[in-house]
Amino acid sequence: MRRRRPGAGRALRGVGLTEAERYLELGLRLGRHVDGLVDAYYGPAELKEQVDAEEIVDAWLLAGHADALAAGLPDGWLRDQVRACATYARVLAGEPISYADEVEACYGVRPERTPVSVYEEVHAELDELLPGSGSLFERRQAWRDAHLVDGEHAVPVMTELLPILRECAASLVELPAGERATIEAVRGEPWWAFNYYQGGLESRIAMNVDIPTTGLDLIHVTAHEVYPGHHTERAVKERRLLRDGGRVEEGIQLVPAPQALLSEGIAELGPELAIGTDARAALYRVLERHGIRPDPDLDERIAAALEKLGTASVDVALMIHEDGASSDEAERYLERWRLATPEQAVHGVRFVTSPTWRGYAITYTAGERLCRAYVDGEPARFERLLTEHVRVGELVAPH
Repeated sequence: MRRRRPGAGRALRGVGLTEAERYLELGLRLGRHVDGLVDAYYGPAELKEQVDAEEIVDAWLLAGHADALAAGLPDGWLRDQVRACATYARVLAGEPISYADEVEACYGVRPERTPVSVYEEVHAELDELLPGSGSLFERRQAWRDAHLVDGEHAVPVMTELLPILRECAASLVELPAGERATIEAVRGEPWWAFNYYQGGLESRIAMNVDIPTTGLDLIHVTAHEVYPGHHTERAVKERRLLRDGGRVEEGIQLVPAPQALLSEGIAELGPELAIGTDARAALYRVLERHGIRPDPDLDERIAAALEKLGTASVDVALMIHEDGASSDEAERYLERWRLATPEQAVHGVRFVTSPTWRGYAITYTAGERLCRAYVDGEPARFERLLTEHVRVGELVAPH
């Protein structure tokens, strides 16, 4: 965690700002404590310039001002985000908050351990699906190795997938004119891929080519990060909420906030809803042109089973932050139950111990589960997730 020296007793200005602008100011000030905490900012430029020119504001002071701001807000989406900021400020300030309490306060969902019996059932399913001989781990790796794509080919393949996936996204929601996404290769990051939303309806997608990736992975990650995932959601909401609706609070994306859980849920569920039979065939033809020849029926069944092992990331976060388990113990857990390679396990532990991302593991599995239950096969509900500020509580509550 990279912290700069706080300004001693510095008062927050905030005079004349709207409540939404005070939220942006709060988020930007928190972001100066930890690199990457502000996922994206495309609100008023002068507000960011002001915060960038300040000394760092003490985290305790930020927590107090977040509490004061939340107290004056009506029950709703914005208050949920501000309360998450208050919690994260307290974590930064060193308040002894349990990891589970921190995650629940930030994302609106309490992390829970998955019984190993669930993983045993998935392993039994994979044992039936995976071809070849040897241990389950060896067969899983042999299947994956047979489908791996060289890192240098990942970005060209993803770029060719974009137009097909864009049409899929357009079947779910009207895309704003002028939206645009580009993809580039990066190395040495704790994540697999990242959408750097630039504002102005543009995204820059960074693909971590250090992580071995299959052809199916490339379809999934492109859909997750671009169409109908993160880029689609942010461009649509920037147009409808910020530009057309004057909802200034849409101008910041914060990592430790309920907004992030919804965003990951949308990105995980969206491809399943958007990609029809014809589009899927077109996507596979792109892979084939690059010499990637999966067995669609079998490989998709294997991939679907492997996805059920994703909750192991939440397990190891709880092991480390609640139980005091070592990184080695957590890595062994991922190798055993997620069938991860040692390198993948190191990446997984690095992610849940990053100051920025320590609580984020829950957003993928819980976000997808809650969004799936809310949408319940109705495209209009998914369109609402893409176009409105929906609260996590609305997904949790019966509808």
